[in-house]
Amino acid sequence: MYRQLATACLVLSLAACSSLEFPGVYRLAIDQGNIITQEMVDQLEIGMTRSQVEYVMGTPLVRDTFNPDRWDYIYTLNDRNNDKQEHHQLTVFFQDGKLSEFRTDIKPSAEKPAESAAAEQEAK
Repeated sequence: MYRQLATACLVLSLAACSSLEFPGVYRLAIDQGNIITQEMVDQLEIGMTRSQVEYVMGTPLVRDTFNPDRWDYIYTLNDRNNDKQEHHQLTVFFQDGKLSEFRTDIKPSAEKPAESAAAEQEAK
């Protein structure tokens, strides 16, 4: 009797650890990090101050303690219902307190020609 009870408890505890999913169970989409949208990337301009970048993008997820002139924004979405995974990353670099460069996997929608961007930089 004791052996059967121990076996039943063991089987139930192992079943609780299984990765089997019940059909029809709703799973939440898990959002992590800073949301990075096309509109936000379009608003970034070379020469912006740190506070302007923070106003547009929000507080960075990672501020490098060894390089205070680099901020990293990372966004991850895991949606188990649709088997959808989304990952975006944006890194901004500052020089003398101004935005000098940014790298992202989201491309700006309307890129300015290099000549007009250089002319704007000289005018500032």
